[in-house]
Formats: sequence, C-alpha cells, structure tokens
Amino acid sequence: MNSIVLLLAVIVVTLLFIRFRRRQFILPPGPKPITLVGNVLDLTSRELWLRASEWARCYGDIVYLHVFGQGLLFLNTYEVAIDLLERKGSIYSDKPRLVMAGELCGCENMVAFTRYGDKARRQRRLMVKALGPNAIPNYHTLLEVETQQLLKRLADDPKNYETHVRRYAGTLTLLVVYGYRVTSNDDLFVNLAEECVDILSNRIASGGGIWPVDVFPFLRYLPLWFPGAGFKRKAIQWKARMQEFTDKPYELVKSRMREGTATPCFCTTLLEEMSEKHEKFAEQDFDLRWTANSMYSASLDTTVTVVLHFFLMMLQHPEVAKKAQKEIETVVGADRFPTFADRVSLPYVDAVMSEVLRWGTPVPLGLPHRLMEDDIYNDMHIPRGTLVFGNVWNMTRNPDVFPNPDAFHPERYMEKVDDATAHRRDPRNVIFGFGRRRCPGSHLIESSLWIVITSFLATFDIKKAVDEHGEIIEPAVVFENAVFRTPNTFPCDIQPRSARAMALIREQSASI
Repeated sequence: MNSIVLLLAVIVVTLLFIRFRRRQFILPPGPKPITLVGNVLDLTSRELWLRASEWARCYGDIVYLHVFGQGLLFLNTYEVAIDLLERKGSIYSDKPRLVMAGELCGCENMVAFTRYGDKARRQRRLMVKALGPNAIPNYHTLLEVETQQLLKRLADDPKNYETHVRRYAGTLTLLVVYGYRVTSNDDLFVNLAEECVDILSNRIASGGGIWPVDVFPFLRYLPLWFPGAGFKRKAIQWKARMQEFTDKPYELVKSRMREGTATPCFCTTLLEEMSEKHEKFAEQDFDLRWTANSMYSASLDTTVTVVLHFFLMMLQHPEVAKKAQKEIETVVGADRFPTFADRVSLPYVDAVMSEVLRWGTPVPLGLPHRLMEDDIYNDMHIPRGTLVFGNVWNMTRNPDVFPNPDAFHPERYMEKVDDATAHRRDPRNVIFGFGRRRCPGSHLIESSLWIVITSFLATFDIKKAVDEHGEIIEPAVVFENAVFRTPNTFPCDIQPRSARAMALIREQSASI
C-alpha cells in the first residue's frame, strides 16, 4: 500500500513538474510565425508602431514575435514597461548586438547602441554631468537667445519654417556640446548631422533595424562581390559618414583649445578636466568623443519632430492657440519675450506642450533594449537575447488614461487629479524612454521645446495656407521616417501677430 501511495505521489509530482515546465516556457502571445523565417512578413518599414498597436489590441499588453529566431517583444502599457524596463532594469538594460548598425556601420559606440556595462555607465555619467536637471538653468539664457533668433528667421522667411527649426535644433546642440555657432542654413556640421541621422533612422533602422547579418553574423564575412553582399557596400559608405560625423566637430574643439579660441562648452569643460588628471586619457577621450556625438544625434530629430507637431496642431486647432496666447498676454504682456521665470504662471501653455508631446509621440517605439538572461513574467517565458520595445505610441493612446486619445485636447491636463493619475498622464514619463537607458538629454530637450512653443505663441499666428484662388489648402500630413514620427513639410501661413510683435522681434535680434 505504501509503495502505491509513493508511486502515486511520484506521478503527481512529475505531472506537476511537467505542467510547471510547460507553463514556464510559454512564450507571450503574438501573430503566428511562418516556419523558419518567423514573423518577417509582419514587420513594416514605415510606422511599425501602428502595426504593433494592432497586435496590442489582438494579443494584449505584451506581444512576442521572432524573425529568423531573433525574438522581438513589444511592451504595450506603461505598467508592463515599468515592471520590466525599470524594476528589472539590471537584466533589461542591455542593447542588442546589431552587426549591421554597430560593427559594420560604426554606430556601436554611440550611447544608444552601447552594450550595458562599464562603457555605458561612463558615457551616461558624462551626459548627466552636462544635461542633468541641475545643469539646465545654466542653459536658460542660451535657449532664450537662440529662440529669439529662430523667431527672426521665421519672420524673414516663414515658408522655410522647417529649415529654420532644424537650424535652431542643430545650433543649440552644437553650442552646448561643441561651442560651435551655426551662421547659415547650409552649415557643414548641420548638414552632416541631418544626413547621418537620416541614414540611421530611415536606412539602417528601417523595418525595425534587423538585418539578415544581425541574425546570421557569419554573413559579415561575405566578399563584397558576392551576390547578396550589397549590405556590406552600403555599410562601408555609411560608416565613413558616421565616423566623419563623430570626429570633425570634436577635433575642431580640440584645435580651438590649442589655439586658445574655444568657446566654453561640454567638450571643453571635460577635456580640461582630463588634461589635469592625466589618467586614462585615451579611454576618456574616446568616451567623450562618442558621448558628444550621441548628445547631438539624440536631440536633433526629437526637437524638430515636436516643434513641427506643435505647428501642425496650432494650425488645426486655432482655438487652442488663442487660449494659450491670452494666457501669455495676461502674464507676459506685449513688450517683452517670455522667459523661464514665467513658466510657473503659464499652466495652460504647459498643458499645450504636454498634449503636443503626447499626441506627437516623437519616438513611438523608443529604441530597443536587450534582455540579458531568461526571464519569467506573468507565467510567460521571455528568452535571453530578446529585443524589447516600449510601445510608447500605444501608451499615449490608452483610452483609460487619455479619454478620446485621438483628440488634441490640452484641457485634459488642467483637471484636478491625484498624484498617481497625474504621473500616468504626464507624457514625459514615457516618451523619453525607461529605466537605465532613459534619455539623459530629456531635460534640455524639454526646456528648449517649452521656450520655443511659448515664444512662438507670444509673437506669431499660424493659419492654413490659401492657393492663388483664395481656397484653403488642407495640409496633407505624411510620416515617412522609420524611427521618428516626423511629419513631412506641410503648407501653412506664419505671420507676426501684430506690428508690436514684429518690432519686438527686430529689436531683440538687433541687440544680440
């Protein structure tokens, strides 16, 4: 009898163990893969976040796919992103070994691609030193001056508004990072930066950024003449441009320091510290070179994307612009530009900015993290090496958090809510990433956006353009960037709000 009981006990334990193991290795749900190739046909080269949000509606908060065996995990809610990317940050903070982007195209040392470890921590410390919240007030005057220059260029040539916004974004970062002032719309460094960011966003990262060589690394050894080796020929060209993008402005700073003509900036401050210590100079020089490049790369398209979304929303919602302008007139008046000291007194303008950030969602899928070891989440197995995307687009469209999410409605931020709800509703908590790989430059970007938005509302009106027959031209909004949700140029009419506003722009620009 005892042996029978023992046998039954063993059988029960074995069955429970088998059941547990099966449950342990159940993958998260997702679209059905095709044998061998996986979900390669489910991916899109443009606006992948829309497809990912369709999967979210079908499969839930966490969706898993694989492409030739490479796992892709989409985190579709804020709560799941916090659970994995922040609370389990020690294993979710790596970056993928992307052979194409990293090794072949030369981006492996950029902060966004650096593998988790000592180098990533060193780079982050450098960025926090320059761009942490305590450092931002040091840039307020610079931000205000460069914004006033942007306003002057918009007043002189409103049709080329995108060019002016790009110059503003490039100038600001070049000044902060390299102490370099842009003097024309055809600046060498701005053009080089835009070319390289475009290569990275729309070519290297197109379709999710996974190339066959990332899945089958041995393909990197194919000779250039071999059929199918076109990716290597492209990589050689792209790597040369990326290296030039990294080296040229940095070497200019060092050259000016030797000549005694350098403008104080992020690079000069840290180079002076390095020369005094004489310790690990080569390592620190390498880290600084690539960190400076990463600071410039990360801020350029994010700033441009948000400002263009702001223009678009004010174009389509003139009642919002008028309400914000009335608040500015009450607080600031008509005889000066807004300053950062006014921010606390302009809650509706802040609400407009928050809604622009939410509605626009500049980087809808963020940049991928890599899981460093096998993990179990809600009884689902997530394999080591999986690339993990925070589906920010879906988070900012969550109707439970943002009722009527497709509507542009700044008033949603004026409602009195508890602290937890206010935190969930603040788009800044998701659009700049999560955990240990959250964008260290978010504070500078956010401050620059606020002063541009506020100053533009104070001095300009933006309306729909009209054709030669006086008919209103409805803007066609097109998104073609694979990483950033940047709208293509759309027709609009930008005019100073009054003769006094125009005079203020002229007076201020003449004094700079």
